[in-house]
Amino acid sequence: MSDVVYMVRARTQAACQRELDRICERMDAEVATDPTDAAGRHWVARAVPRKTKAPAEDDRGPTLSG
Repeated sequence: MSDVVYMVRARTQAACQRELDRICERMDAEVATDPTDAAGRHWVARAVPRKTKAPAEDDRGPTLSG
C-alpha cells in the first residue's frame, strides 16, 4: 500500500479540477476526492497513484524455448 497522495489547492473549482486532471494524467494517478470547498478557504482535491495488478503466478512473461 502506498502512502503517496497528491493534493491540489486552487482559488476556483474550475482551476482545481484542471490541475487535478493534469496530475492524474501526468502522474498516472486516479481521483481520490473531487474538488470541494468544504475544508475552508479555497478548493481542494486529492489523487492517489493507480494500483497496479501484480502478474499472476503462471504469467511469467515471454520465455525462450531451446
